[in-house]
Amino acid sequence: MKIVIMAGGKGSRLWPRSVDEKPKQFLALTSEETMLQTTYRRLAGVMPSEKLYVVTAATYRPLVFEQLPELEGNRIITEPVQRDTGPCVALSALHFLREGDDEALVMMPSDQHVPNIVALFEALAKAESVADAAGAILTLGIVPARAETNYGYIVASESETLEGARKVVSFVEKPPLEVAQQLVSRSDVYWNGGIIVWKPSTIAQAMKEHQPDLWHRLELAGGHPEKVYGDLPKLSVDYAILEKARNLYTIPFRYEWEDLGSWSSLERVKEEDADSDGNIVQGAVHAFESTRNIIFAEGRRAIVIGAEDLIIVSTAEGLLICHKSKEPYLKAIVQQVEKKEGGVG
Repeated sequence: MKIVIMAGGKGSRLWPRSVDEKPKQFLALTSEETMLQTTYRRLAGVMPSEKLYVVTAATYRPLVFEQLPELEGNRIITEPVQRDTGPCVALSALHFLREGDDEALVMMPSDQHVPNIVALFEALAKAESVADAAGAILTLGIVPARAETNYGYIVASESETLEGARKVVSFVEKPPLEVAQQLVSRSDVYWNGGIIVWKPSTIAQAMKEHQPDLWHRLELAGGHPEKVYGDLPKLSVDYAILEKARNLYTIPFRYEWEDLGSWSSLERVKEEDADSDGNIVQGAVHAFESTRNIIFAEGRRAIVIGAEDLIIVSTAEGLLICHKSKEPYLKAIVQQVEKKEGGVG
């Protein structure tokens, strides 16, 4: 199988550290390596590197080369502009189909924390065998570790299976806490990890059935997707295909997993690095009588006194002061502020 690492997102939930010019996948947030470098090199440790590809927006292509100089140019699939994961998956499938290559593809984000890479590879290999044998679409269903309101959920059948993979019954989008608490108490519910395994021909068939206009326009563009890509709809692959597909199954994954898309997710990964008061700090930070904060200072020192449960981030791009309980609103507020400032400009 081949793995296509998706590295084209913006990462607004990690503002002001993650910005349009250099979003989260190109930042060193949990170690000395960036998230893209960590994902690529962990995978290269369990499979041939020539089987690893990266799909990213044209504007980020130089960053990919800078951070992964070992990556050959023909293993970077370039989106002319950002158009969400639906068009991204279609473009990737066409890339391989034009080469007569129908080997199973793993489409996975670049910004996930999966320390047990061997267990991940074994789960992907199992999904690959089902995708090859049955022409099915496979997802990795993450066994929930807590009631999480920032993730989507997969409801799977406990009786209808295909070679050990469970049939997907429905999706639940980012539920309120009460609903999330009910979901995680069930044995048939998983987090939607956003990792999908399928053959390019299966993607083509699903696109023709559920998104025929999008697929037809990309096909007609041939080797020049820039002619049409900017006019394609911004659709997630979940909405474009997965929620409509009838041949969708999930492979349960019971190991540590974290989507590094928010400040609270970084806190969970770096929990062992907290000081005696439970603060996660990075940079020239001095915290006094302060507990359970996430504090990041870039380029200048920060002094924090008497703060509790805050996210405090200072960069050249801006300053964020946010109570942890309000973090779910950060992405929408950043978009609202950027829209307002753009309108003024």
